[in-house]
Amino acid sequence: MQNTGVEQQVWTATVVEHHRLRTDLAVVRLEGEFVPFTAGQSVSVTVPQNPRVSRRYSPALPPSLDGKLEFHVRTVPAGWISGAIVGDTAPGDQWQISEPSGRLSVDDSGRDVVMVAGGTGLAPFRSIILELARRPRPPRVYLFVGGRHPRDLYGSDMLWILAQQLDWLTVVPVVEDVQDPEWADEWYDRTRVDIGFGPDDLIAGTLAEVVSSYGAYTDHQVLVCGSPAMVRFTLRSLIDSGTPAGAIQFE
Repeated sequence: MQNTGVEQQVWTATVVEHHRLRTDLAVVRLEGEFVPFTAGQSVSVTVPQNPRVSRRYSPALPPSLDGKLEFHVRTVPAGWISGAIVGDTAPGDQWQISEPSGRLSVDDSGRDVVMVAGGTGLAPFRSIILELARRPRPPRVYLFVGGRHPRDLYGSDMLWILAQQLDWLTVVPVVEDVQDPEWADEWYDRTRVDIGFGPDDLIAGTLAEVVSSYGAYTDHQVLVCGSPAMVRFTLRSLIDSGTPAGAIQFE
């Protein structure tokens, strides 16, 4: 590889809160140096549990001059980094942040926005929504957020509150199975709250099925983020139902 002579800039942030919300999921909040990303981008993260390997995560907050960062991390099979973040992160850990990149964004055309978030694909959309809230006239946003079971919708309380506060935001919770599995998740039981979307608010189906059932999005900005399989199936369904491929951004 050619050496360009350009040194990569790295910023340091310190973990101030680690909230484990599910057996396989945690929200991590940090404070440190200002990181010049834009809402919707991802950054490269290196953690002290394995400093030789980095992973990309999308901040769930827009950039702030006081250096606040938030990441939503779910463990993946054989995921050394994600497993360490969910299970072993503690306040005081120092993370190294670098390489902001990505293309998820909302332009200022005023066109309606459709966001499709699978799992922790919600993180960049939360960042974008909070950024849009700063605009004088935000566009109307329809956020489809999905999981396999109701308890997989880890951000439902936060999204319910946002939807009450922002009259231009509509949240559509989607689950493949309207019943939670029988096995207990102690972290879910510890952190569950009384606010959020109830059973009557849930739409059964996959995100690909539900979002495409509303027809073609011919004059919308469409953003999709989630697992590779979820993104692939959703893109196919959107295009098959008439949404122009050029109108879709995805990560």
